[in-house]
Amino acid sequence: MVARSLGLMSDLKRTPLYAQHLQLGARLVPFGGWEMPLQYSTLTGEHRAVRTGAGLFDISHMGKYTLSGPDVLAQIQRLVPSDLARLQPGQAQYTVLLNEQAGIIDDVIFYCRSPEHWVVIVNGATNDKDRRWLAEHLQGVHFDDLTGTHTLLALQGPAAAKALQPLVDFDLARLGRFEHAQISLAGQPAFLARTGYTGEDGFEIMSPQPAGIALWQSLTAAGVPPCGLGARDTLRLEAAMHLYGQDMDESTTPLEASLGWVVDWDKPDYLGREILLAQKAHGTERRLVGLTVEGRQIARHGYGLFDGERQVGVVTSGTLTPTVGRPIALGYVSTPLARIGSTLEVDIRGRRAPATVVRRPFYRRAL
Repeated sequence: MVARSLGLMSDLKRTPLYAQHLQLGARLVPFGGWEMPLQYSTLTGEHRAVRTGAGLFDISHMGKYTLSGPDVLAQIQRLVPSDLARLQPGQAQYTVLLNEQAGIIDDVIFYCRSPEHWVVIVNGATNDKDRRWLAEHLQGVHFDDLTGTHTLLALQGPAAAKALQPLVDFDLARLGRFEHAQISLAGQPAFLARTGYTGEDGFEIMSPQPAGIALWQSLTAAGVPPCGLGARDTLRLEAAMHLYGQDMDESTTPLEASLGWVVDWDKPDYLGREILLAQKAHGTERRLVGLTVEGRQIARHGYGLFDGERQVGVVTSGTLTPTVGRPIALGYVSTPLARIGSTLEVDIRGRRAPATVVRRPFYRRAL
């Protein structure tokens, strides 16, 4: 099979699995400065493979750091609203990096290996910005950027553990949700986490490039279908997971983005704290909500949301979901209209389609 591309620029970065994507006939597209697979077969087929069995994603473009030092915990605590001191070794926390205005620089996962040693995974499109921000705010901390030397694979779906277990020397049943462990993979040390971006059970595996390539080859040879950015986006949207740069950015606070659950209100000192406390006390003017849309047309990023003739918000992400079977979206609306059951209209290329504010997520996996 021959890979397909969409007018790719020669200066795009490529992951260590680029040759594998070519061999599998991936449709390649630019994404955050990288040349990445959009899909290998069909978006719907890859989406359903993850919901019903397992699918494999190359997410090596994401930023991968280790932070270590005797004072590292105290320093990273100032950069996020979550209380990372509550984590025990082997646990992880999804949170956000904040600026002084409580705007979201990026959403990240901190993995605690010990109070003096942390792993951090950041978005690929914001890798350079995040690295500069951390370097500016962390003093005397040993910072190691593994982005260029390590692969990161995401094996997601209800059958993920069954597919991975024969290939690792670790009992996966010992690993709970948002836990991680150091393992051996193809004779090399690897980092294994039970985290993901699809709303399903699954694992993310970081390892030196040779071991990661070998793992990719073993899993695809065993019948696990490779999946691209297209399915990754529909899966995360069904699970109402945010996409940085669309659903939140530096002009958005966690409370506006409906991420108040990452804020520890008893935590005494971090960037943006006073602004968040004021928003908690007085409310916000807008909030991110989930929407279902009547009909079959997709409410895409940037489409206006209306209450009568008055624009009251904007769509940030939207898709026609394979699992739920109808158009869904995330968007910001005026806070009085953020109530479950509020009815709005979305302007889809000059035509109005009824939309309803609903509970998130749109899909929740069976336990």
